Amino acid sequence: MRILVTGGAGFIGSHLCDFLLDKGFNVICLDNLITGSKDNIKHNLKNKKFKFIKHDISKPITIPGKIDFILHFASPASPVDYADLPIQTLKVGALGTHNALGIAKAKKAKFLLASTSEVYGDPLLSPQKESYWGNVNPVGPRSCYDESKRFAEAITMAYHRMHKLDTRIIRIFNTYGPRMRKNDGRVVPNFITQALAGKPLTIYGKGTQTRSFCYVSDLVEGIYRVMQSNHHDPINLGNPHEFTINELAKLVMRSFHSSFTVHRSLPQDDPKQRKPDISKAKRLLKWEPKIQLEEGLCRTVKTFLG
Repeated sequence: MRILVTGGAGFIGSHLCDFLLDKGFNVICLDNLITGSKDNIKHNLKNKKFKFIKHDISKPITIPGKIDFILHFASPASPVDYADLPIQTLKVGALGTHNALGIAKAKKAKFLLASTSEVYGDPLLSPQKESYWGNVNPVGPRSCYDESKRFAEAITMAYHRMHKLDTRIIRIFNTYGPRMRKNDGRVVPNFITQALAGKPLTIYGKGTQTRSFCYVSDLVEGIYRVMQSNHHDPINLGNPHEFTINELAKLVMRSFHSSFTVHRSLPQDDPKQRKPDISKAKRLLKWEPKIQLEEGLCRTVKTFLG
């Protein structure tokens, strides 16, 4: 198989490229490096089964040769990124998804969209099931990401229904691990970077808001199982074990023998709860995460230490 991964030099995309190469597939990694990094894929550049194309999928592109599967992961994905890059975020969610689907249609390729738990907004239901329609502010500061992904899901299903394209949609919940950028803006790299510098950990609001943290290797295994499935409706992929931000801070501080925190105002529309219902993934894919948060944090901290 020859597989195209858009956003393949990003955090999750680069791990996915590694996984697919290990399975023996030919991989085309397409990325404009706006938030991705060539450092994430440099170990693959001499691999004959790997090809890197620097390109913005929001702009049309012709890729010669057959493509069997497209994994569309291109998008800024942290609050810092989409606050700085709101128009690019909207473009890649809308135009980028349209272009990627166009390639899939032309090549008769299967297509997988990387969507997000952010489509649920600040949920009024917990845990979040795939059947939940969400509570999203369409004009708030996070809307460029939330709504671009909701549009991406809609156009993916439109191509599935109208053009009979073989599509899949995953909704990714908070994922962490090696290759996250230190200035990523998400809570795990924020806490680790601050602890390494001997600075207090910044907690937004009271720290009682919850997240469910999935280690990246668990997520990638789930993605691969979705690829092999024939399920076309959205599937949640994440860790159902819920932690408050205060609990996460305590785990990080324990690793660094630190005890300093500082509180800042909670950003607008910041979700108060994130907990996936993964009963569908368990039933259809026989998948659930294996790596506990403490072990995953330990692995991640080691990579931040160099």
